Amino acid sequence: MREGIRFVLGGETVEVTGVDPTTTVLDWLRLERRRTGTKEGCNEGDCGACTVVVERLVDDRLERRTVNACIQLLGSLDGARLLTVEDLAAGGTLHPVQRAMVDHHGAQCGFCTPGIVMSLYALRQRYDALPDERTLDDALAGNLCRCTGYAPIARAAAAAFEADAAPLAEPREALAALRDEEVAHLQSDGRHFFAPATMDQLTDLLERHPDAFIVAGTTDVALWITKAMRRLEVVIWIGRIAALRRIEDGRESLRIGAAVTWSEAMPHLTALYPDMTEMLRRFASPPIRNAATVGGNIANGSPIGDGSPALIAADAVLHLRRGPSSRSLPLEDFFISYGKQDRAQGEFVQHIDIPKKRGDVFYRCYKISKRFDQDISAVLAAFRLTFDGEVVNEARLAFGGMAATPRRAGAAEAALTGKSLSQATIDAAKEALKRDFTPIDDMRASAAYRMRAAQNLLQRCWLERSEPAAATRLDGVDALLEPVS
Repeated sequence: MREGIRFVLGGETVEVTGVDPTTTVLDWLRLERRRTGTKEGCNEGDCGACTVVVERLVDDRLERRTVNACIQLLGSLDGARLLTVEDLAAGGTLHPVQRAMVDHHGAQCGFCTPGIVMSLYALRQRYDALPDERTLDDALAGNLCRCTGYAPIARAAAAAFEADAAPLAEPREALAALRDEEVAHLQSDGRHFFAPATMDQLTDLLERHPDAFIVAGTTDVALWITKAMRRLEVVIWIGRIAALRRIEDGRESLRIGAAVTWSEAMPHLTALYPDMTEMLRRFASPPIRNAATVGGNIANGSPIGDGSPALIAADAVLHLRRGPSSRSLPLEDFFISYGKQDRAQGEFVQHIDIPKKRGDVFYRCYKISKRFDQDISAVLAAFRLTFDGEVVNEARLAFGGMAATPRRAGAAEAALTGKSLSQATIDAAKEALKRDFTPIDDMRASAAYRMRAAQNLLQRCWLERSEPAAATRLDGVDALLEPVS
């Protein structure tokens, strides 16, 4: 076991020991390193003022991602390079993104500006030329600006792409030198953070610490720390385990490791089910998707998580492991009741299998929320209908936000199965939804709204099947049905 974590900060390799195991990257930067360019706004991953760039060597490829420093645990930087806004001005000369933000008046109060600069820097590193407007909007979806408005920021982005800039030195050699297969360990005041490098190390740690909190992206668990002020005694971060970060595209199914991020999974999922694209584009924001994992979203068990209903409709199978033993179960069976999942002490999510489509399969996924970007769903509906001619021989209707867990609508499925789709069939299925669910009233939606929305989405699904040319989406959204890269 290796005491401490090691990572590259800008161009400096640093080693950190003896810190609180739940220290966030943001707090360490501001309080220990006095890098105050990275701001604390919401402290929950919403505003983007704390956006930084994290680079990792994945195999021999340099992966560059924006993340929210406020909800990333410091220990998760082990083996990576961290870039903040202070790293961009080489030798006192502003980076083209910074210069363009000044020249095109992209800031007023300036509080959000460093996070916007880091998002635009990452975008500029990803593309050789200015991407289209939608891609630019998506890149900034996690950066909220209250005073400037986004037009001057967009103009600054265009100008930054026109300017030449000496690239920052790539950290490949430094990151390669940090690679090892030891468990990284932080401890303070009797509390522990472990970062195992192999599956066997993880199972060993869980045998010794069965009550440990398993984390990957910490996009939800970090709020227990920053908002609820919870004291986590033992945390095990699985982001170093290569076996949990694999995506295997086989003949029969797509297998996604538990530590695969939503950004990594997105092109594979949308290639299989193009209609997931719109939902995934609206799944939180790029910095969140760059950290949040498929397995974490499932294991968290939230009734309003968008990933689980979409995957339940796709007939996903969940694989869990405890010590040397493994088991599998249909994803919908994992959720028992609110806050309770079918996961034993010391057991962890290993991977998820999504079967490949066979035959005439019609899939639709709809997200209903108050705003387009960065909002939690009032209702998430995912429908997978398999047809034999015009007859539905299998219906899988999954919902989030309609019950205490992500759930299938069994009565509505029965109303569709064995029938030809017609208005009468859809009306029967809509009525059956009232037997499947008793939604609640909360700040996101009333119970009546949720039920009406769920019924209307069934109607929309039928309309899109029976009249493919019907205008059921906002202008330009149809283009989203192409798989993303």
